[in-house]
Amino acid sequence: MNMQAIIKPLIQKNDTKIVMIVLDGVGGLPVNGKTELEAANTPNLDALAKESACGLHIPVAHGITPGSGPGHLGIFGYDPLECQIGRGILEALGLGMEVRKTDVAVRCNYATIKDGLITNRRAGRIPTDQSSKLTERLQKEIMKIDDAEFTFAPGMEHRFAVRMRFPDNLQPDAAMINDTDPQKEGKAPLPAAALSKNAERVSRIAEKLISRAHEILKGEEKANFILTRGFSNMPHIPNFDEAFGLNALAIATYPMYRGLAKLVGMETPSLEGSVEDEINFLKQKYNEYDFFFMHVKKVDSYGEDGNFEGKAERISEFDKLLPQVLELKPDVLVITGDHSTPAVMKGHSWHPVPVLIKSPYVLGRTSGAFSERECLKGEIGIVPALNIMPLALAHAGRLKKFGA
Repeated sequence: MNMQAIIKPLIQKNDTKIVMIVLDGVGGLPVNGKTELEAANTPNLDALAKESACGLHIPVAHGITPGSGPGHLGIFGYDPLECQIGRGILEALGLGMEVRKTDVAVRCNYATIKDGLITNRRAGRIPTDQSSKLTERLQKEIMKIDDAEFTFAPGMEHRFAVRMRFPDNLQPDAAMINDTDPQKEGKAPLPAAALSKNAERVSRIAEKLISRAHEILKGEEKANFILTRGFSNMPHIPNFDEAFGLNALAIATYPMYRGLAKLVGMETPSLEGSVEDEINFLKQKYNEYDFFFMHVKKVDSYGEDGNFEGKAERISEFDKLLPQVLELKPDVLVITGDHSTPAVMKGHSWHPVPVLIKSPYVLGRTSGAFSERECLKGEIGIVPALNIMPLALAHAGRLKKFGA
């Protein structure tokens, strides 16, 4: 029996508020003896950790490096091994695209290619206004390939989404196509190869899309190529309110994370701005919902760029804003990450992620700070990520006793 099946009959509603803040990629590894969390200036997080239940969570399984989708699904209480969702669907939904059973969605990056090799996988993180103009160009030039109709949606910085709409329903494995992103500079892009027989049709069209996009963009200095990631069609996933009895709001500026929240049934208003803008929005909507998911992206971005000091500074910036969240006095406050992104590795990793749960019903005083080493000492221990939601519900008094 899975966790949701255990929880569902135990759900009891009340007027408590749960706030979950996800510092994307917050976990790290030491450089000169300290991780990014340990190097950051975090007096507020550290004080909170001392009076909270702390621990570490495993996003998917020991040794498995998670993508952002599985990482968030786990902390939302869904088993990422059972609910596998392609990144393309998340990006498309987050950008407000309608996705049907006849569609395949894919997330794309603008990239720089020279002499057949990728020299920058993110086209130098070109500004959003510049990439939006390029996406408009692609939309004008590429309306249809074979029997698939194309819709393009600009994202943030170097990202955009593409929806392929087919005239007929697709098999569940029709989107099983290899990512073309080689994940490292200095390598050739990979082919959009079909990983199942039913995916061959989509694969052929994807290859034509990449070729035509390169022909259109070849005169650009930086964004002269596209890399495709996360080909996917619409999955079935239990609704968040039905699963956990929570009316939930997602506060996220990046489309993919809104897409993930929308997929599980959270309200996902479009939002732009800084972390402080996100907190202000949380304040405005605080009386309207039971559960709030707030996403902080830039911690992860600096980790992926290998910028240790920059990642530590983004954590420090959040720490300065944390008192504004505490002023709301949520019944349960969860602070964690969806995965670790050590700057020394320049990417996601399999390392356990720090987690903090603040409520009136914790032991507390087991961790002296919010860091990997201190959370290891905490009362939560090392747990699967999907255990975080049951803990949050229990601390909020939203779970009845199990059994007689």
